[in-house]
Amino acid sequence: MRTLAVALLAGVVITACAPVQNQRGYVPNQSGISSIEVGTDTKDMVSMKLGQPSTLATFGGDTWYYISAQVEQNAFFAPRATERNILAVEFNPEGKVAGVQHYTLADGRIVDFQTRETPTRGRTLTILQQFFNAVPGNIGTPGQQQPGGPNAPTPGPNPLPPR
Repeated sequence: MRTLAVALLAGVVITACAPVQNQRGYVPNQSGISSIEVGTDTKDMVSMKLGQPSTLATFGGDTWYYISAQVEQNAFFAPRATERNILAVEFNPEGKVAGVQHYTLADGRIVDFQTRETPTRGRTLTILQQFFNAVPGNIGTPGQQQPGGPNAPTPGPNPLPPR
C-alpha cells in the first residue's frame, strides 16, 4: 500500500512539472508566403493570400507583420518563447509589395529597459502610518484637515488696488 502511494505521489509530481506549451499568433502557410510576388502583388492580394496582419508598422514605412510564437511555461514561472516567427511584408508608396522578410527568435535582440523611477515629492508612508494617520481622531497624529470643507463658502474675488 505504501509503495502504491509513493508511486502515485511521484506520478503527480512529475506530471505537475511538465511544461505547458501554447501557440500564440498566426503565421500563414508556406504556400501563401511563396506565392507573393514582389513588385506585382498589392495589399488586397496579400490580404487574400495571407489574411489580415498581426500588426502594422507605426513608423518608417508601410509594413505588415505576421507574428507567431511557441511559448512554454513551467508551473508558476514566467512563460518563455521557445520559437518565434515574424513575416514582414513591405509595401512601396504605390501599394505594391517591395519585399518579404522572415525573422526568427535568433534574429531578436535583448532590450534593456530602464528601471529608474520618477521621484515624487513628499515622504512615503508605511501601511501602518497610512492607517493611523488617515482618519482625524484616530490613533497617532491626526490627518491634515482642509480648511472649510466641501460645503464651505468660497471667498469672493479680491478687489484690485487703486492705481
